[in-house]
Amino acid sequence: MSARIGVITFPGTLDDVDAARAVRYAGAEAVPLWHGDHDLQGVDAVVVPGGFSYGDYLRAGAIASLAPIMREVVDGAAKGLPVLGICNGFQILCEAGLLPGALTRNAKLHFVCRDQTLRVENSATAWTSGYAPGEEIVVPVKNAEGRFVATAQTLAELEGEGRVAFRYVGTNPNGSTNDIAGVTSANGRVVGLMPHPEHAIDLLTGPSVQGLGLFTSVLAAVAGAPAA
Repeated sequence: MSARIGVITFPGTLDDVDAARAVRYAGAEAVPLWHGDHDLQGVDAVVVPGGFSYGDYLRAGAIASLAPIMREVVDGAAKGLPVLGICNGFQILCEAGLLPGALTRNAKLHFVCRDQTLRVENSATAWTSGYAPGEEIVVPVKNAEGRFVATAQTLAELEGEGRVAFRYVGTNPNGSTNDIAGVTSANGRVVGLMPHPEHAIDLLTGPSVQGLGLFTSVLAAVAGAPAA
Protein backbone atom coordinates (compact mmCIF):
# COMPACT_ATOMS: atom_id res chain seq x y z
CA MET A 1 0.00 0.00 0.00
CA SER A 2 1.51 3.32 -1.08
CA ALA A 3 2.06 6.23 1.26
CA ARG A 4 -0.59 8.95 1.27
CA ILE A 5 0.72 12.52 1.16
CA GLY A 6 -1.67 15.41 1.64
CA VAL A 7 -1.41 18.56 -0.49
CA ILE A 8 -3.20 21.62 0.88
CA THR A 9 -5.10 24.13 -1.26
CA PHE A 10 -5.76 27.66 0.02
CA PRO A 11 -7.45 30.48 -1.89
CA GLY A 12 -4.64 31.75 -4.11
CA THR A 13 -2.58 28.54 -4.08
CA LEU A 14 -0.96 28.03 -7.49
CA ASP A 15 1.30 25.00 -7.17
CA ASP A 16 -0.90 22.40 -5.52
CA VAL A 17 -1.37 20.53 -8.81
CA ASP A 18 2.40 20.52 -9.39
CA ALA A 19 3.05 19.32 -5.84
CA ALA A 20 0.50 16.53 -6.25
CA ARG A 21 2.19 15.53 -9.49
CA ALA A 22 5.56 15.36 -7.72
CA VAL A 23 4.01 13.15 -5.05
CA ARG A 24 2.71 10.78 -7.71
CA TYR A 25 6.09 10.78 -9.52
CA ALA A 26 7.67 9.70 -6.23
CA GLY A 27 5.29 6.75 -6.08
CA ALA A 28 2.84 7.94 -3.42
CA GLU A 29 -0.85 8.81 -3.45
CA ALA A 30 -1.59 12.55 -3.47
CA VAL A 31 -4.50 13.42 -1.19
CA PRO A 32 -6.10 16.87 -1.69
CA LEU A 33 -6.66 18.78 1.56
CA TRP A 34 -8.93 21.84 1.71
CA HIS A 35 -7.95 24.87 3.79
CA GLY A 36 -11.33 25.09 5.52
CA ASP A 37 -11.39 21.51 6.76
CA HIS A 38 -10.31 20.07 10.10
CA ASP A 39 -9.43 16.66 8.66
CA LEU A 40 -5.99 15.49 7.49
CA GLN A 41 -7.65 12.28 6.24
CA GLY A 42 -5.06 10.08 7.88
CA VAL A 43 -2.21 11.10 5.56
CA ASP A 44 1.37 10.07 6.24
CA ALA A 45 2.87 13.49 5.41
CA VAL A 46 1.74 16.94 4.28
CA VAL A 47 2.94 19.35 1.60
CA VAL A 48 2.05 23.03 1.97
CA PRO A 49 2.57 24.25 -1.61
CA GLY A 50 3.44 27.56 -3.17
CA GLY A 51 1.30 30.37 -4.52
CA PHE A 52 -0.19 33.55 -3.15
CA SER A 53 -2.54 32.38 -0.41
CA TYR A 54 -5.15 35.03 0.36
CA GLY A 55 -3.36 37.37 -2.04
CA ASP A 56 -0.41 37.74 0.36
CA TYR A 57 -2.44 40.28 2.32
CA LEU A 58 -1.06 41.44 5.70
CA ARG A 59 2.09 39.33 5.28
CA ALA A 60 2.69 36.45 2.91
CA GLY A 61 1.31 33.35 4.61
CA ALA A 62 -0.11 35.17 7.63
CA ILE A 63 -3.81 34.54 6.96
CA ALA A 64 -3.28 31.00 5.68
CA SER A 65 -1.41 30.11 8.88
CA LEU A 66 -4.71 30.58 10.76
CA ALA A 67 -6.78 28.34 8.47
CA PRO A 68 -8.56 25.37 10.10
CA ILE A 69 -6.42 22.81 8.24
CA MET A 70 -3.26 24.41 9.63
CA ARG A 71 -4.42 23.76 13.19
CA GLU A 72 -4.45 20.09 12.25
CA VAL A 73 -1.01 20.38 10.61
CA VAL A 74 0.45 22.02 13.73
CA ASP A 75 -1.02 19.28 15.92
CA GLY A 76 0.22 16.61 13.54
CA ALA A 77 3.72 18.06 13.41
CA ALA A 78 3.86 17.98 17.20
CA LYS A 79 3.32 14.21 16.92
CA GLY A 80 6.03 13.78 14.28
CA LEU A 81 4.04 14.18 11.05
CA PRO A 82 6.45 15.13 8.23
CA VAL A 83 5.54 18.53 6.76
CA LEU A 84 7.10 20.30 3.76
CA GLY A 85 6.51 23.98 3.01
CA ILE A 86 7.45 25.24 -0.46
CA CYS A 87 7.75 29.00 -1.16
CA ASN A 88 4.42 30.37 0.13
CA GLY A 89 4.19 27.15 2.11
CA PHE A 90 7.51 28.02 3.78
CA GLN A 91 6.08 31.42 4.64
CA ILE A 92 2.99 29.77 6.09
CA LEU A 93 5.03 27.38 8.24
CA CYS A 94 7.04 30.29 9.65
CA GLU A 95 3.87 32.26 10.35
CA ALA A 96 2.36 29.20 12.05
CA GLY A 97 5.39 28.85 14.31
CA LEU A 98 6.45 25.48 12.91
CA LEU A 99 9.71 26.95 11.62
CA PRO A 100 11.78 29.88 12.92
CA GLY A 101 12.49 33.16 11.19
CA ALA A 102 10.46 35.08 8.61
CA LEU A 103 10.36 35.66 4.87
CA THR A 104 10.42 39.32 3.83
CA ARG A 105 10.55 41.36 0.63
CA ASN A 106 13.45 40.52 -1.65
CA ALA A 107 16.46 42.74 -1.13
CA LYS A 108 16.05 44.50 -4.49
CA LEU A 109 12.24 44.56 -4.22
CA HIS A 110 11.82 42.63 -7.48
CA PHE A 111 10.05 39.36 -8.19
CA VAL A 112 12.73 36.79 -9.04
CA CYS A 113 12.13 33.83 -11.35
CA ARG A 114 15.14 31.72 -12.35
CA ASP A 115 16.81 28.34 -12.10
CA GLN A 116 18.84 28.24 -8.92
CA THR A 117 21.62 26.04 -7.59
CA LEU A 118 21.17 24.89 -3.99
CA ARG A 119 23.50 23.03 -1.68
CA VAL A 120 22.00 20.38 0.59
CA GLU A 121 23.34 21.32 4.02
CA ASN A 122 21.39 18.80 6.09
CA SER A 123 20.66 15.37 4.65
CA ALA A 124 19.31 13.94 7.89
CA THR A 125 15.75 15.30 7.66
CA ALA A 126 12.59 13.48 6.62
CA TRP A 127 12.66 15.37 3.32
CA THR A 128 16.39 15.35 2.45
CA SER A 129 17.71 11.91 3.40
CA GLY A 130 17.94 10.89 -0.24
CA TYR A 131 20.65 13.48 -0.89
CA ALA A 132 24.32 13.38 0.00
CA PRO A 133 25.60 16.05 2.40
CA GLY A 134 26.89 18.95 0.31
CA GLU A 135 25.16 17.75 -2.85
CA GLU A 136 24.20 20.54 -5.25
CA ILE A 137 20.87 20.53 -7.04
CA VAL A 138 19.22 22.88 -9.54
CA VAL A 139 15.58 23.85 -9.05
CA PRO A 140 13.52 26.93 -9.99
CA VAL A 141 13.04 29.82 -7.59
CA LYS A 142 10.19 32.33 -7.98
CA ASN A 143 9.31 34.78 -5.25
CA ALA A 144 8.95 38.40 -4.26
CA GLU A 145 9.09 37.83 -0.50
CA GLY A 146 11.77 35.20 -0.18
CA ARG A 147 14.44 36.90 1.92
CA PHE A 148 14.94 34.78 5.02
CA VAL A 149 15.64 36.81 8.16
CA ALA A 150 15.88 35.92 11.85
CA THR A 151 17.31 37.29 15.06
CA ALA A 152 21.01 36.85 15.70
CA GLN A 153 20.21 34.29 18.39
CA THR A 154 17.96 32.27 16.09
CA LEU A 155 20.53 32.34 13.30
CA ALA A 156 23.21 31.14 15.69
CA GLU A 157 20.96 28.27 16.78
CA LEU A 158 20.11 27.29 13.21
CA GLU A 159 23.75 27.31 12.14
CA GLY A 160 25.03 25.70 15.31
CA GLU A 161 22.44 22.92 15.33
CA GLY A 162 22.80 22.17 11.61
CA ARG A 163 19.24 23.25 10.91
CA VAL A 164 19.95 25.04 7.64
CA ALA A 165 18.54 22.51 5.17
CA PHE A 166 19.45 24.27 1.92
CA ARG A 167 21.70 27.17 1.00
CA TYR A 168 21.88 29.23 -2.19
CA VAL A 169 25.01 28.65 -4.26
CA GLY A 170 26.40 31.41 -6.45
CA THR A 171 23.99 34.33 -6.69
CA ASN A 172 21.71 34.86 -3.72
CA PRO A 173 18.40 35.63 -5.49
CA ASN A 174 16.65 37.50 -2.69
CA GLY A 175 19.24 38.61 -0.12
CA SER A 176 18.48 35.86 2.41
CA THR A 177 20.69 36.02 5.48
CA ASN A 178 23.63 33.59 5.29
CA ASP A 179 22.35 32.50 1.84
CA ILE A 180 19.70 30.40 3.62
CA ALA A 181 17.23 28.84 1.17
CA GLY A 182 15.54 26.43 3.56
CA VAL A 183 15.50 25.37 7.21
CA THR A 184 14.34 22.41 9.27
CA SER A 185 12.72 21.90 12.63
CA ALA A 186 14.83 20.56 15.47
CA ASN A 187 13.54 17.01 14.94
CA GLY A 188 14.04 17.13 11.16
CA ARG A 189 10.39 16.34 10.40
CA VAL A 190 9.35 19.82 9.22
CA VAL A 191 11.25 21.46 6.34
CA GLY A 192 10.61 24.70 4.47
CA LEU A 193 12.37 26.13 1.44
CA MET A 194 11.72 28.99 -0.96
CA PRO A 195 12.79 27.31 -4.24
CA HIS A 196 10.39 24.90 -5.97
CA PRO A 197 11.51 21.25 -6.05
CA GLU A 198 8.12 20.23 -7.50
CA HIS A 199 9.10 22.08 -10.69
CA ALA A 200 12.25 19.99 -11.07
CA ILE A 201 10.95 16.45 -11.42
CA ASP A 202 10.79 16.05 -15.21
CA LEU A 203 13.28 17.28 -17.81
CA LEU A 204 10.37 18.12 -20.13
CA THR A 205 9.24 20.90 -17.81
CA GLY A 206 12.13 21.67 -15.46
CA PRO A 207 15.87 22.28 -15.36
CA SER A 208 16.55 18.91 -13.70
CA VAL A 209 14.89 16.00 -11.93
CA GLN A 210 16.78 16.74 -8.73
CA GLY A 211 13.78 18.14 -6.90
CA LEU A 212 12.16 14.72 -6.82
CA GLY A 213 14.55 13.70 -4.06
CA LEU A 214 12.53 15.57 -1.44
CA PHE A 215 9.43 13.57 -2.25
CA THR A 216 11.17 10.18 -2.40
CA SER A 217 13.02 10.97 0.83
CA VAL A 218 9.80 11.36 2.79
CA LEU A 219 8.56 7.99 1.57
CA ALA A 220 11.58 6.41 3.22
CA ALA A 221 10.93 8.43 6.38
CA VAL A 222 7.32 7.27 6.49
CA ALA A 223 8.38 3.66 5.94
CA GLY A 224 11.14 3.98 8.52
CA ALA A 225 13.77 2.92 5.99
CA PRO A 226 16.84 4.67 4.55
CA ALA A 227 16.22 6.63 1.36
CA ALA A 228 17.52 5.09 -1.85
